[in-house]
Amino acid sequence: MDFDFSDDQQSLRDAVRKWVDKGYDFERRRKAVKAGGFDRAAYGELADLGLAGLYIAEDHGGMGMGPVEAMVVMEELGRGMVLEPLGQTLIASGLLAGYAPAALQSAWLPRIAGGAALVVLAQVERKARYRLDVCATTAAQSGNTWTVSGAKSIVPAGDQADAFLVPATVKGRIAMFLVERSAAGVTARGYGTQAGGRAAEVSFKDSPASLVTEDGLAALEHGVDIGIAATCAEGVGVIDKTMDVTVEYMNTRKQFGATLASFQALRHRVADMKMQQELARSMSYYASLKLNAPAPERRSAMARAKYQLGVAMRFVGQNSVQLHGGIGVTDEYIGSHYFKKLTELELSFGDSLHQLGEVSERMQDTAGVFA
Repeated sequence: MDFDFSDDQQSLRDAVRKWVDKGYDFERRRKAVKAGGFDRAAYGELADLGLAGLYIAEDHGGMGMGPVEAMVVMEELGRGMVLEPLGQTLIASGLLAGYAPAALQSAWLPRIAGGAALVVLAQVERKARYRLDVCATTAAQSGNTWTVSGAKSIVPAGDQADAFLVPATVKGRIAMFLVERSAAGVTARGYGTQAGGRAAEVSFKDSPASLVTEDGLAALEHGVDIGIAATCAEGVGVIDKTMDVTVEYMNTRKQFGATLASFQALRHRVADMKMQQELARSMSYYASLKLNAPAPERRSAMARAKYQLGVAMRFVGQNSVQLHGGIGVTDEYIGSHYFKKLTELELSFGDSLHQLGEVSERMQDTAGVFA
């Protein structure tokens, strides 16, 4: 299998890396965190690069690209710990393009591609505990109109988004709806997240909604899998930068008259971190390559990838802090922000313990050894 990136993919990586290095430095990120954790201007710049339209067909103003290109982009955004939720845009684009009726696609996909509209997935409920088939939010139909009632938690940029993709139960089955934030009965209470981003508690009370698909559980699983692949790629980018600052620190910080990098025990620890870094990268590739596989194969692959990424993110982040000592947890030092970002990503779309359970449930008689 050829793992070399094409010239177009390399050019895409270079363009995003250039923007991160020159247009989204640590000071700009810090200002965005203080301002609430979301910068609409920065999101607009991502859209100007065409990134909001990665998964959107050219007919709707997008770039018509696929999972590998999205992985390349998310890695680079991870390197800069970019706060703006492009991963959510990938989810919304994939779900609307794959499941929504033509009229809904025409109304929203061009706006998403151009950066005029931010649409996010609002699926987390307090009692669900990462389970996608648990949904207390309900939808009701009256003639040709739908309304949604319920509450969703930890909705990315929920008080800044223009619309939500909302799973809701209809006659015992989960369907997927699009609800505009400006719709009647919608309230959003925003707050900052651990890693500096923004989320919200969103409630719906008989809020007008547009039906995306009646097969909502399949759509939700697909959307979450897009999110997992994006999270894995973003995590690789954060791990890369965490490794960079850790190695640089060990090569400059002196103890007992010698640099930390000269101590064999510490070098062994960095070697273990490097192994986790490469395991994370290979499993991120695996997740992206499996994103268009049939649903059972795709779901199993995402659980495996997210579990390994969770282990790697926790290991690299914790060891980086330990190798730095006290400075590793100070707000002034960028390494502490990488650690917080890795911790947040490990919990996104199902933590490692949850994903280990998912892997276990999907094992065949061979336990995956000969399958």
